Amino acid sequence: MQRRNLRSRKKPKSSKWKALLWLALTVGAAVLIFIAAGPFIGGAGLERSLPEVEQEPEFSEPTGEDDPPETTAKEEQTQTPQEMLREQAESIVAAMTLDEKICQLFMVTPEQLTGVGQVTAAGDGTRQALLEYPVGGLIYFRQNLQTPDQTRDMLEKTKAFSEKSGKLPLFLAVDEEGGSVARIGGQEAFGETRFPDMAEIGANGDPQEAYEVGNTIGAYLSGYGFNMDFAPDADVLTNPENTVVANRSFGSDPQLVWQMASQVATGLEEQGIWPVWKHFPGHGATAGDTHEGFAYTDQTLEELWEEELLPFRNAVEAGADCVMAAHIAVPAVTGDDTPASLSETMIDEILRQKMGFEGVVVTDALNMGAIQDHYSSGEAAVKALKAGADLLLMPSDFHKAKEAVAAAVENGELSQERIDQSVIRIGIMKLKRQQYEEK
Repeated sequence: MQRRNLRSRKKPKSSKWKALLWLALTVGAAVLIFIAAGPFIGGAGLERSLPEVEQEPEFSEPTGEDDPPETTAKEEQTQTPQEMLREQAESIVAAMTLDEKICQLFMVTPEQLTGVGQVTAAGDGTRQALLEYPVGGLIYFRQNLQTPDQTRDMLEKTKAFSEKSGKLPLFLAVDEEGGSVARIGGQEAFGETRFPDMAEIGANGDPQEAYEVGNTIGAYLSGYGFNMDFAPDADVLTNPENTVVANRSFGSDPQLVWQMASQVATGLEEQGIWPVWKHFPGHGATAGDTHEGFAYTDQTLEELWEEELLPFRNAVEAGADCVMAAHIAVPAVTGDDTPASLSETMIDEILRQKMGFEGVVVTDALNMGAIQDHYSSGEAAVKALKAGADLLLMPSDFHKAKEAVAAAVENGELSQERIDQSVIRIGIMKLKRQQYEEK
């Protein structure tokens, strides 16, 4: 009886132990299964278990701050319009050959480009010439401009040829100041408004009148196909005996000249025409005519700063894109008779560094007496670029000037970086115009 009772007590004990063991094994197995299955539970775990998904961006969803495309977009949003233009210009210039870059540095007449005696139409000769010499710009004179339809057709075709041959748009320029300098307004065949000399506009003292001059001229120039005007004349007439810019200047008061010239420039810009501020550092104090030979001013930098340079200083501060450097010698500033257009002191040190100008510097015509009587076409072109100029206007011999620039790069007198610097400035200005046309 006792053994039976003992056996009966041991049997339940063994059964209980087995049950506990089974429970422990079951729980352990469940834990192991849960741990093994953990990576497949929940979205975050799924991403961690499939690292190859993160390595294939085309299949992954944007993840916020760490997503590269979104970061790039944010960076683009922080760029200023000027920085974006520069980046675009640098990209275009990087894809250009050295010969294409050098061609961009020249603005010539259609006759210089094609070799034809008088150009009044754009045909196969113009097309072929632009393919061979994708110049930065063309400047037109009265002999090229005969009627509204002829002018419009010539410029339209020239622009189309340029778009197929060059990587940057073409400057299509003219001298149209109003008054005595009016290649189109001065011809009855065009029927455009003919304005009085700027001396009369300045004497009236009405900025609105000056604005209307620029806006009206800009409207008809744009209508014919031009995109650049060598105006306004920002010379301060400090020498009453000056006959070169006497009637072309708004007057002898620097503030008045600035006020009037800025209104003309605004009017031009509103019609899609880029104004060219001229003639840096100021032709108003000179007595000579640079068309015939040297012109001098004996003013010091301090005197120029408060008078002749004031309109240019204000224009630069207001964001001017293009300034023309004149063939004026300023010995009290430079220490020699080098014309401002070829002077590193005047262009690089004063206009760029001291005044802060970052735009395009175009020389006055390099076939004028002040230059061609003292320098060869090649010498003048190279000296102007070394001085800091960007756009070389009408050298006496375009081909020799172009060859001289190429030779200067080859022998190290001019660096390729210096060439790129000018072409990028030109490119930025042209791309601005392109944006205007696309609006």
